[in-house]
Amino acid sequence: MKISSQNGSATVSNAKRSSLLRSLVCALLCSALLAGVANAQAALIGSGQTPTSALNVPELDAGFHLLYELKFEEARTHFEAWQKSHPEDPLGSASEGASYLFEECYRQGVLTSEFFLDDKRFLGKIPLRPDPKLRAGFFTADQQAQDLAQLRLRTNPDDPNALFAMTLSLGMQANYASLIDKQQLDSLKKIRAADVYAKKLLVVAPDAADAYLGLGMANYFIGSLPGTKKFFLGFAGIHGDKKAGIQQLEIAAEHGHYLRPFAKILLALAALREKQVEVARVQLKELVAEFPENPLFASELAKLKVPPAATSAPQ
Repeated sequence: MKISSQNGSATVSNAKRSSLLRSLVCALLCSALLAGVANAQAALIGSGQTPTSALNVPELDAGFHLLYELKFEEARTHFEAWQKSHPEDPLGSASEGASYLFEECYRQGVLTSEFFLDDKRFLGKIPLRPDPKLRAGFFTADQQAQDLAQLRLRTNPDDPNALFAMTLSLGMQANYASLIDKQQLDSLKKIRAADVYAKKLLVVAPDAADAYLGLGMANYFIGSLPGTKKFFLGFAGIHGDKKAGIQQLEIAAEHGHYLRPFAKILLALAALREKQVEVARVQLKELVAEFPENPLFASELAKLKVPPAATSAPQ
């Protein structure tokens, strides 16, 4: 019995040391991530450089504008036209995938304060029921984008379009896994893979701030989980950081291109969760001004109480 007790104590001691080591490694990784985000944000603000032309395509711009006006089919028509005229470019397929994800999020009410502020819906385990057509369209387009991107990367590992397509497609899959399927482990795997391509992209195209959207959302979601869930997920190597996630969303919202409006609505909703109403109000006002035909943005702004200074003076 004495020997068994000693072995048991040793096992507990080893477990404590392992847990402490994992916590230390996690803290170091989070610190490095936050430092990397801060450095990238400073570089973007101070660069003053012309945006990477390869990542600023007028035809795709038109499609994304329609997307943010909730005209999903019209947006996909633009993206499909780009695919036909540029069959080897993965951006068309990646953009099409974004349209399916945005439509599914809108259909599910994911992009509303009711969803984000309800922990049972936002952080719950029960997966949502996606539209089969939208789900199939999303994963088909996402896979096609990755296949085309990998072909280009074999020839040119620094191809910005291919690196962006990989970052975007993997980031969107991470968001789909966390928000729709509620599969945090799968989401983490996609985050890690997307992070590799995002870092490579930012080396060849430092102004490609859209790279931060998927990473920011996944980081915020996992970092928002209750302590007990994060504790157990930590044993599986799953870690998130709300602060890093918000900073990444801020970069995408301030300096992004195609995904800037998407980042702004996510940042606004995250701000509401963090009781930062004025931050949310600023983001929503800008979205309403840019996309007046989008009822979602107007509705979310209307839910916020008008501050006294903004009320009309009595006549």
